[in-house]
Amino acid sequence: MSGQVRETRLGVALAATVVAGTALLAGAQTPPSQNGPGAAPAAAPKTAGEAFKNVRVLKDIPADQLIPTMQFISASLGVECNYCHVQGAFEKDDRKPKQAARTMIRMVAAIDKDNFDGDRDVTCFTCHRGAAKPVAIPAITAEEAKPAAEGPAAPALPSPDQVLAKYAQAVGAEALEKVTSRVQRGRLLGFGGREMPIEVFAKAPDKRLSVMQTPRGEMITAFDGSRGWLTGREGPQPMSAAETEAARLDADLRFPLHVKQLFTALAVRPSETIDGRDAVLLVARNEGQPPLKLYFDAQTGLLLREERYADTALGYLPTRIDYADYRDVDGVKVAFRWTLARPGGRFTIQVDSTEQNVPVDDAKFAMPAPPPKPAG
Repeated sequence: MSGQVRETRLGVALAATVVAGTALLAGAQTPPSQNGPGAAPAAAPKTAGEAFKNVRVLKDIPADQLIPTMQFISASLGVECNYCHVQGAFEKDDRKPKQAARTMIRMVAAIDKDNFDGDRDVTCFTCHRGAAKPVAIPAITAEEAKPAAEGPAAPALPSPDQVLAKYAQAVGAEALEKVTSRVQRGRLLGFGGREMPIEVFAKAPDKRLSVMQTPRGEMITAFDGSRGWLTGREGPQPMSAAETEAARLDADLRFPLHVKQLFTALAVRPSETIDGRDAVLLVARNEGQPPLKLYFDAQTGLLLREERYADTALGYLPTRIDYADYRDVDGVKVAFRWTLARPGGRFTIQVDSTEQNVPVDDAKFAMPAPPPKPAG
């Protein structure tokens, strides 16, 4: 793999990292409009065809969905960008796989429209399963089938209220109510043994900022209480609507106490064991949004795992976060380690220190003005 491709993958992964904390959730309920009486209507968002060159099949989707959709294709086929695109000239049609991808996108859309009422039940991953070329022949059985063992009857599932009450008790609800700020410092571990410093600043009720020192310089992701922003190659820039909603929930310092208010439907489902521990699965939903899956330790009630999904034009792109190393900080149980895994890789954030109720200036969360453009 070339250095250029490695750095591209690193940049994409780090952009996801700085918003992956102890309560990053997708599928947030959309808040009321911020436009007051007499305010000018917001400009219509650009489509992918308006914002990018030579987009044909996906030209009518929102522009901020194009990159996540490309990531979905990459994960489904197990390939990098240069499998279909000319590096440095993505608008060119020189590579045959790009032509084939357009045909396949049309085919999958037609299958879903004609057979599944337009729902995305069939996606790129349905056939490819992480391989550039789908496998068309069933695999031969490698060993004789064994009879299924009969185990004890599954225990009755708790109600969502019982699960959330145990969660709140486990983290220390009374102490959490008194937390006004939290500052965490630690390291990101991954990407071939790299280690990068990270700091996370949070302030109640809904402000959060993460700073990482990367090979490309400082990378920031923040939510200032009303909007999300992040640093890019051209300086600070606003988040997309989907990124902002995820950041809004991540900024909720008392998320364990607010789950019922954030989602319109909650259901407990059968779960598997996680790292040898029995888990309870709570599925949280909002109308028209991907589900959020929260796995709690059946014994302690603490959050073990979260699975969330980015809604792309072709299907859901999953992210899994595993939480561990819970420690008591001023009566609140806080995860000091979380591991984020996506189809393209995984990494771990290890927190070395956590302080609570320390002064954090509101100005820290505000998006700075972009740097001036060079003359000429």
